[in-house]
Amino acid sequence: MFQAARTLALRSTPLRRFSAAAAAATGLTQGEERIYKLLQSSLAPAKLNVKDVSGGCGAMYAVEVASVKFKGQSLVKQHRMVVAAIEEEIKSAHGVQIKTEVAEN
Repeated sequence: MFQAARTLALRSTPLRRFSAAAAAATGLTQGEERIYKLLQSSLAPAKLNVKDVSGGCGAMYAVEVASVKFKGQSLVKQHRMVVAAIEEEIKSAHGVQIKTEVAEN
């Protein structure tokens, strides 16, 4: 019975999504906020979502970025730009999931 209640509680936890268009990063974990600010300052994204997908321990992050700076860049170069911006922050993480897209002017 305890397991069923615990599973239900985990499933009903809402996902946190954050966007550059929204007010600056309220409700983010410290790691999410640091990554958010680094990407915001280096890539000037039109859309930015940062989420700790490791359960809050900072071991894995999912990042979605749309930026005009990606125009003309291959997908590999876009991902390298993201990694370069957050390199110091993710050294202690196990991994980062990156999705990029070119934003319109």
